[in-house]
Amino acid sequence: MPQHASPDSPFSLANLMAAVTDAVPDRIALVAGPRRLTYRALLDRSTRLARHLVTTGVRPGENVAILSFNRAEWVESFLGVLRAGAVPVNVNYRYVAGELRHVLSDSHAVALIAEDSLATTVSAVRSDLPRLRHVLLLEDGTERDASLDGADYEESLAAHGPDSGHGAVELPGTSGDDHYLLYTGGTTGYPKGVLWRQADVFRAAVERREPGAPRAGTPRDVAERAARCFPLRMLVLGPLMHAAGQWNALSMLLCGKSVVLSTDRSFRADRVLELAHREGVHAVQLVGDAMARPLARHLLTEPDLCPDLTSVRSGGTPLTPSVRGLWRAWREDVALADAYGGSETGVCGSATAPDEHTSVADSTDRRSFTMGGSIAVLDGALRPLPPGSVEVGRIARTGRIPLGYYNDPIATARTFPTDGEGRRWALSGDYGTRAGDGSIVLLGRGSVVINTAGEKVYPEEVEAVLKAHPSVEDVIVVPAPDERLGQRVTALVSLASGSSPDEGALRAHCRVRLAGFKVPRTVHFVDRVRRTAVGKQDYRWAASVAGEDPPAPAVPTSPLSGSLRN
Repeated sequence: MPQHASPDSPFSLANLMAAVTDAVPDRIALVAGPRRLTYRALLDRSTRLARHLVTTGVRPGENVAILSFNRAEWVESFLGVLRAGAVPVNVNYRYVAGELRHVLSDSHAVALIAEDSLATTVSAVRSDLPRLRHVLLLEDGTERDASLDGADYEESLAAHGPDSGHGAVELPGTSGDDHYLLYTGGTTGYPKGVLWRQADVFRAAVERREPGAPRAGTPRDVAERAARCFPLRMLVLGPLMHAAGQWNALSMLLCGKSVVLSTDRSFRADRVLELAHREGVHAVQLVGDAMARPLARHLLTEPDLCPDLTSVRSGGTPLTPSVRGLWRAWREDVALADAYGGSETGVCGSATAPDEHTSVADSTDRRSFTMGGSIAVLDGALRPLPPGSVEVGRIARTGRIPLGYYNDPIATARTFPTDGEGRRWALSGDYGTRAGDGSIVLLGRGSVVINTAGEKVYPEEVEAVLKAHPSVEDVIVVPAPDERLGQRVTALVSLASGSSPDEGALRAHCRVRLAGFKVPRTVHFVDRVRRTAVGKQDYRWAASVAGEDPPAPAVPTSPLSGSLRN
């Protein structure tokens, strides 16, 4: 290793993918719609894309945006950009023109890979993006916008295949010190790019190992683990444009396992389970009750589906007891896990097992998470709170954390502060307490905390209690203005089929489980609780229904102000 190279240099994501491919070249890496790619084929196609990007002038360290639904080409593009020494930029396919302009401009993207139907929005803002030099278009059955003057994705890859007659294009070397950029929407404002080193995001979010096993010392260690592993098949339901879907897919690939993607553009439980059954998936990655509840209900109508499915992993929001009960009713031994983390913190830990003696009806949400040693609950002076402390603090991570927000030094200083001992922290947008056993009890998002008559109410706690009521299908809790209290706790509730609105019954249900100030003073019954593309509650929509503008970020009065929740 050159004298100036860091110990992390070998741990670029491209190097790791190449090492795993050498170990398991003929194992299935990716299933997406009709396409089935072995590790060898996936590496070959991503390498062709890398060569195309290099020939078009994309230089190491430049940013290349990906605007696509879940499909094989998303994964190929992500890996190909990395192999070109460039930095992939995830773009939300739900963005309107203004949001799209912001992300492409803020990220300094020099190239864009986009589906034809999504690229039409780019046309409206292309004149505002002087850095955008090249567009690569993915066919999706819609008419192509000729005004974009984009190259065809498949033709571009074919031009760098073994039979193309073109000479090999030299690709740059890559390093674990190279950048990884993840744009996150947050609760308010325009999206921000979280900038990591690749070696750090591998360690903090992607690397998987058996309990007690040491971390990989070299890419060869990663490859050898992949060769020895059981070729588990995981159905990744989270969009690849977001951290949960992207990190789960990447962690599977770097373990030598198989990723199955649903290429449907909307969520249908019957279609998802048909795919899971056909592909014999062993694990499903999903986002909270919004996905888990309809899947479990469908399985209860066809209990012989998915005989190989043994594990369900939720990220972004925990599964509530009522939904866990549905899964247990389908198959008692199914493993249910809640992961905790965020774009700015990586994967921090997992939920501890619920008390087996607590009934679904009487329990609230499972909020106690076992965290790694780099995770702490901080007080207002950035000091870690001891186990057993009753003080509420900010959940944070130190050690392998992001470099900051791309192109935003002010937000970086607020979210990644340095304490009095010189340690940098990544501040989560969540608050919690440290239990006596060292686990962390998650209370909820600081950016939407409700201040009612001086008492703080964390919406997730109230939501969990309401979801345990048999009449409730889904719920979101937000503040609404109140002349006397300042803010009042307001719940937007969608009811289970066959249930009738009964605000009094819901309030009575909450009153025996929550302190009086936490019980919703107002309940709005809605046909459907709106959620984002990844299944999280849409707080902007809910605030407008409740008659309140979306909550603003906290005023920076201490080192703990600001929000980073994805």
